[in-house]
Amino acid sequence: MKHTETYDSVWDAISDTPYESANMRAKSELMAQIVSIIKKKDLTQAESSQQCGITQPRMNDLLRGRISKFSLDALVNIATSIGLRVHIDVEVA
Repeated sequence: MKHTETYDSVWDAISDTPYESANMRAKSELMAQIVSIIKKKDLTQAESSQQCGITQPRMNDLLRGRISKFSLDALVNIATSIGLRVHIDVEVA
């Protein structure tokens, strides 16, 4: 009989530690919000990269969801540059 493991999120399943999972979850949520705003504003990669203060190849990485290429700190800076206000909620596990 096989034992099937279940996880609360995909990040829990692919991460080695709870710390890594929490970091990846926060980064993915922030990236999704950034991409959503860029699409709502109908910005090109060149326009959005200029507004965010990053290179166009870096913007391409962000738009393609390459989460491992960004720190949480960098994503907060990018989000702020396009007018998002970043707020962090902390819950007791």
